This record gives sequence, structure tokens and C-alpha cells, in this order.
Amino acid sequence: MDSTALLFLALVSCGTFLQVLGSEGVTAKYGETIVVPCMFGAQAPADLMFIKWKYEKDDGTIGDLLIKQSSSKTATVQATDDYATRVSIDEQFSLLITQASLKDQKTFSCMVVTDSNVDEYRVTVAVQKKPSVEIMDKAVVLLKDKPVTVGTCVAAGANPAATITWEKNGKTLTADGKAIVITPSMKLDPATGLSTTSTSLQYVAAKEDIGAVFSCRSAHPQGDEKVDMEPIPIHYPSEKVSLQILSKGPIVEGDNVTLKCHADGNPPPSSFFFHLKGKKMPVENSDTYTLPAISREAAGEYKCSLADDEKMEAAQSIVVNYLDLTLKPSGKVVKKTGESLAVTMEKMASGDTTVSWTKNGKEVKEPELSKLTYADSGVYTCEVSMAGLQRRQSFELLVEGKPAIADLNKERAADGKHKVLTCEAMGVPEPTFQWSVNSTNEESSYVNGKATHKITVIPRLNLTVTCTVSNKHGEDARTINVASIFKDDDEKKDSQEESGDQSKLIVGVVAGLLIAAAVVGLIYWLYMKNSRQGSWKTNEKEAGTTEESKKLEENNHAV
Repeated sequence: MDSTALLFLALVSCGTFLQVLGSEGVTAKYGETIVVPCMFGAQAPADLMFIKWKYEKDDGTIGDLLIKQSSSKTATVQATDDYATRVSIDEQFSLLITQASLKDQKTFSCMVVTDSNVDEYRVTVAVQKKPSVEIMDKAVVLLKDKPVTVGTCVAAGANPAATITWEKNGKTLTADGKAIVITPSMKLDPATGLSTTSTSLQYVAAKEDIGAVFSCRSAHPQGDEKVDMEPIPIHYPSEKVSLQILSKGPIVEGDNVTLKCHADGNPPPSSFFFHLKGKKMPVENSDTYTLPAISREAAGEYKCSLADDEKMEAAQSIVVNYLDLTLKPSGKVVKKTGESLAVTMEKMASGDTTVSWTKNGKEVKEPELSKLTYADSGVYTCEVSMAGLQRRQSFELLVEGKPAIADLNKERAADGKHKVLTCEAMGVPEPTFQWSVNSTNEESSYVNGKATHKITVIPRLNLTVTCTVSNKHGEDARTINVASIFKDDDEKKDSQEESGDQSKLIVGVVAGLLIAAAVVGLIYWLYMKNSRQGSWKTNEKEAGTTEESKKLEENNHAV
């Protein structure tokens, strides 16, 4: 018998009795170290002699674990079973048990021996383990209105056993025995004592369950865990068929038109019949059919149906837009001035159209080309448009004619030593110029049927110059008098001298007339005076005087 046991017997013989001071529980995690406190966490008494840990075996007997005297730094392990390598004591005299298992769910006692007492503290240990949760045997598809096992939720290796519930979109499912059937089960591992809980879910799906998320939730003291499933496809037969016309805009004659047959079943049907104006075309592994280069005659009703149920069909009407344009004349048209050109435009369209005309790119009214002139030449374009369609045709009109001189003029050059003659003519094709005089520095231009030709001459004598223009349709000529450069200078001087002489002559004539008028007036006055005096002296009759008066008047008029 060791010294500690002898000391314990001595204390008992001296009247010191063992006191059990209650019990408490400790929960430990499976596989981790169990910490069993001594004295429920209170401070050790000052007169502590030693502490001893023991436990209650399955058969009711007591097993020793270890003992530690207050004066010793280390404890003495007394256990001879599995605990011999797993127990130890810390500074607070707590019992440490490594690698916790369900076999450690026992009652452990801490006996505290002092100089005057022997106290015992009992602690019951529970070991818990959180399960690992997964969903097994997951369904690949669900069937509408038919029961299918969604999956089996397994919470394995738990203590205590986990509780499993099923959820759909976050809401708990409750078994009803019809649309929802939940079957639980549980197994116990005889080696470890851990339990595995399994719960399977059988579910009758509806179309509204498309995209639903089923979840399995495990409830356990060590913590809950939730596992979500990916949405499971739901298969159901087609209930409706629709026919689509795949076109970004109005269908135009010549377009490739694709028909798409759609059924609302899942999985979608892969075989269809396309009914094309009396013809039934089977299509497999596709839901489309293309009509190449559709014509206006192909407009009308089209249908599609399921290959395995032709009663399920859909129809759609196709409207084909078309636009035809015929313009006469076309290409290049050559006409002569004065002639007329009839322009006709014919169109055929499936709807309302807009017609516009341009000439050389500028908007004009519909051309009425009678009595053609050079100005009528140009490129005429007719454009007809409607929704999604546009047609354009054009013709080029060239008006030709005999050239006609519009102007022939002359002017002195800037240096005063030359004369510049300019001849302007209208004509198509471009006319050629011919002058009746030699020249230098010729310049020419031709724009929109107007031809201009300039020449420079040095006329030493007075000249009559002729400008002749011609093309394949005829010719025209005009003359102009051109004075000599030197004569122009002499005439300018003579003109200035003659102008001075004429001024002087006019002044002289006016002065002479004034003097003559004054003389005649004086003579007349004297004559009248003398005549009146003679009659006063002889007292003659007025008859003689009358004749004299007439003669005088005649003389006056003669003057």
C-alpha cells in the first residue's frame, strides 16, 4: 500500500469523513480534449494535502485515474486501462482527457483531501458530435403530376442524433402522404456509438415548381446545417404550340424567311411538321424552317404542328412587301433643242408609296420636257419608296443643237496696246471657234453648254472681225468693227480740238443773235416814233399807215 493510501486511512481513522458536495455536467466535443473542473472551479483550500481523480465504471465499480499531492509538481497516474495514456491534470487541478469519445460519457469524481476534511465533487461528462450533412441519390428530373424521389438527406456520425427537415424555396415541407412523402430512418454505428439519420423526400411537381430550390436542414446541439440542391428540371408534355416568323422588319420580296415552331413542353419537342401552302415538310432535331428568296406569290397562311400530335398546331400569316418601278426612257438620251421628250413612270407596290425626283442630285418636280433647251440637260432620277423598300431608276438627257452666238464684244487691254475680243456662244456639243483675224493669247472655256473664246489682237488698221462658231449641227457668225489702236489715239485728239472749236462757235453765234435782235428792236422803235410824228403834222388817214405797218411786220418776220 502506497503512502497516500496510508495517509487516507489514517485520516479516516481519526474521524475525518468523506463529504460529497454535489455534481455538475460538462459537454465535450468528440475527438477533442475534455476538461473536467475540480471543486466546480473554486480555489483550492490552503490546507490542501492532495487531490485524487477517479471515475465510475460501467459495472458500478470505481476506477482510479490519478493523484496529485500539493507538495508535488507532477501527478501520479493510477489508471491501468485506456485512460492511462489519456489523462493528466492542469494547474487548477482540472482533469484533462484527450481524444474524447462516447465511451467518456461517465461520471468523474474529484476528491479533495485537507488536514481536516475529505470532500468529493462529481462531474458528469457528455460528448457530442456534429454530423456531416449531404444529399444523396439526387433526382435528375421531376415529372409533372407524378411522384419522384427528390433525394435522400443524410446526417452522418452524430451524437446525439440529428433532426432532418426538407424545405422548398426556404419554406419547410410537411408530409401529406400524397404530393409530399417524407421517409426518415436512423442507424447506429456499433463501434463508435455515433448515429446516422437519413430522410428521403418524394415530391409531385407542378409547372409552377420550375426553378424551385429544394434544401435539407440538419438540426443539432452543436449547430444547424443547411444544404441546397440545384434547381431540378421538370418534364411535362406540351400544352400549346406557337409559330413565329423570325424577321427584324417587314418581309420584302427576295428575303429569306425563317419559321420557328415553339411548344411549351419540357423538354421541348425536337420534331415538327411545317405546312407550307398545301405541302407538309417534316423537320427533325430542329424547330425552324427557312423559306429562301420568298416571292409575292408565297404570301399567305403557314402552319406548324407536333410530329407526334398533329392536332396541336399553330398558324401565322405572312405578308410579302414588293415594289416594282419602270422608268422610260432609260440610259443616255440625246435630243435637239426645240424637241420634246416624253417621260413615263410606272410602279407596282403592295402598299402606299412616296415618289420623288432629282436632277443632278437636287430635288425637282416631275419633269415635263417640251421644247427642250440646253438647261434641260442632266441626270434625272426617280425614287419610289415604301416601308422597308426603295427603288431608283434614272436617265441622262443630253440636249444638243446648232451653236448660237450670244455676245461678241471688244475692249482695250490694260496696257492700252491691244484689243481683247470675246465671243460667247451656246451650243452642244462644244462648238469650235474661228476668227477672221490673226490673234495671240487665246483663252477658252465651256460650262453647261456655254462656250467662251477670247483673243488678243493689235489692229494697226480699222478691221471688221468675224467670229464663227460651229459643231456638227451647224454654225453661226457675227462681225464687229475694230478700230486701229493708232487711229483711236488721233481721233481722241481731234475730238478734243473739235470740241473746243464747237464751243467757241456756239458762243459766237449766240452773241451775234443777241446783237442782231437788239439792232432790229432799235430800228423798229425809231420807225414807229417817226411814223407817229408825221401823222400828227399832216393829219393823214390811218389807211396809209396800215399798209406801212404790214410792210414793217413783213420785214420783221423776214428778219
